[in-house]
Amino acid sequence: MEKQTNFGAHLTIDGYKGDKEKLNNFELVYRVLDELPENLGMHKLIPPYVVIAPPVTEKDQGGVSGFVMIAESHISVHTFPQKQFVSIDVYTCQKDLDNQKISDYFKEKFDLQELEINKIIRGTKFSEQ
Repeated sequence: MEKQTNFGAHLTIDGYKGDKEKLNNFELVYRVLDELPENLGMHKLIPPYVVIAPPVTEKDQGGVSGFVMIAESHISVHTFPQKQFVSIDVYTCQKDLDNQKISDYFKEKFDLQELEINKIIRGTKFSEQ
């Protein structure tokens, strides 16, 4: 068994040109946060917490925001329907994240046409502690 030398991985996904109705769908955001942890072999600590976020600025015209706390860390989703944009974080202390599976999942759920994906390795000195 290979020893993990870092703490975990943080996957960020920015989705563009998504379906406005899906990005503005409270129930869909809840369902995504409710089912994804199990699909990834993770364990929810609490049910998803989702809110309708009001417009705040010209840049932020409101949408749906939510997160689910998992034993392995968290998953969050922030939608901006007017801009057809979504910002997603999947953070875990598990060794591997299936970037393709996760990005395909969100692409399909919100009909995203373009994705910007970044993976950050977290706690690179964790094993030295």
